[in-house]
Amino acid sequence: MKRLLPVIIPLLLLTACGKEILPEPEEEVYVPSARIEGKVALAYVTYYGQRIPDPSLLTHIAYAFAELYVSDGAYHGFRLQGSEARFASVAALKNQYPHLKILLSFTHTVANADNSQGGGFSVMAKTDEGRKAFAEDCLEFIRTWHIDGVDIDWELPGISWSGHACDPSCDTQNHALLMKQLRETLGNDYLVTFAGYIMDKKGTIGGYKYVDLAAVAPYVDFVNIMTYDMDEAPHHHSALNDPDCYWDCARTIQAYSGAGFPRNKMVLGIPFYGRISYSGSPSAITYNKILSLDRNMYRIDNWDSEASVPYVINRYTGLYYCGYDNPASIAAKGTWIRGLGMKGMMFWNYDGDDAKGTLRKAVWEAVMKPSV
Repeated sequence: MKRLLPVIIPLLLLTACGKEILPEPEEEVYVPSARIEGKVALAYVTYYGQRIPDPSLLTHIAYAFAELYVSDGAYHGFRLQGSEARFASVAALKNQYPHLKILLSFTHTVANADNSQGGGFSVMAKTDEGRKAFAEDCLEFIRTWHIDGVDIDWELPGISWSGHACDPSCDTQNHALLMKQLRETLGNDYLVTFAGYIMDKKGTIGGYKYVDLAAVAPYVDFVNIMTYDMDEAPHHHSALNDPDCYWDCARTIQAYSGAGFPRNKMVLGIPFYGRISYSGSPSAITYNKILSLDRNMYRIDNWDSEASVPYVINRYTGLYYCGYDNPASIAAKGTWIRGLGMKGMMFWNYDGDDAKGTLRKAVWEAVMKPSV
């Protein structure tokens, strides 16, 4: 339970020149709730981020990202994106925090200058040889760096929204086969997770798109559900419950439960940013920048009681600027997920928080608050 302890200040009443000098107001010191074994408070920490995360309020870190090297129809290995030194500094946090689990997260995109989009997950996962080679490479990397597992961020099987290759005829099935191979190769000593879409697999032209939730459930420790970017302004992008939005958290968990995915393997996604649009500029704004918006122009922390999320409006136009999450919405979602027996929360991404760690503190309390 969150506890606020006062900093003890001597209660002295001094006088000077005939005037009373009152003591300074008591400061509040945040004392986090105790960590509950088995619960997840996971941060995605990016290769391009500027901060080294504070693991005291985290159970897991998913380092984003590593990318596949695929060419001429074959898988040739993977490499970290960005500086190896940054990954090393994050992995080294385990030395001070033995409870902390570090996962390497894999992306479908290509960022390294010496790589090109040669088919990515779609090509690698098409063959038994490719899946086995990838899983063996993961195991070697895990052992070399003494980390705890892998997170597969294939966005998404059967579709291509960012230029990566896809094959609806087999991607969804091969995603499940890849998870099966990772479990077989890594065994039960290491974690296997994935970034999950907000829906179960769907039929599409030529086959299926998205993830077959029932098929992957036996092989993964948990899913990091991307319950954000579910709409754009003037709608909320991370609403708990809002029928006016394209999708919301409630419908997502219904879809997962309906597919037979266990709730105790579900981790709800929290955005540390506001979504403005998918095509405009800026398209998104981090939480720390929301707090620094010009208050003469913008009003923040407007509250939608049905959706249980805040939003920003432009004072001059009266128009909705962006939806986002704050401590109040995270607390509401925490009460909700605990009632459903879900495993915890994750957030994208660590650098979006303010300097005080306001949102990561809220996530920790939402996950670790004891049941009454």
